Amino acid sequence: QVQLVESGGGLVQPGGSLRLSCAASGSIVSINLMGWYRQAPGKERELVARITSGGTIHYADSAKGRFTISRDNAKNTVYLQMNNLKAEDTAVYYCNALVLSGGSYSTILYWGKGTLVTVSS
Repeated sequence: QVQLVESGGGLVQPGGSLRLSCAASGSIVSINLMGWYRQAPGKERELVARITSGGTIHYADSAKGRFTISRDNAKNTVYLQMNNLKAEDTAVYYCNALVLSGGSYSTILYWGKGTLVTVSS
């Protein structure tokens, strides 16, 4: 009943920029937290950044100074602005959200299907 859809991935050159979006839809009462993770082939999925409903933000060390997470609560959407991209940023980027949905009594962590970011010259 709750769906997260990422968009904005693609192929960029090193030093370039991309802006990822993730929109949550469905029977949503509230979203406590939204975040971005990434997973490269052969590697574990890792946190990139996340933001709480109150606006508290956490970045992975690899993202600090280059990436910016933001949200639009009215649209249930989270964004990830990625600047000065490096080859090491190549991965599938996944959105997640901790959601209280209609008819539920507790929050559930939902995941999107991911969007591929490839940084290559």
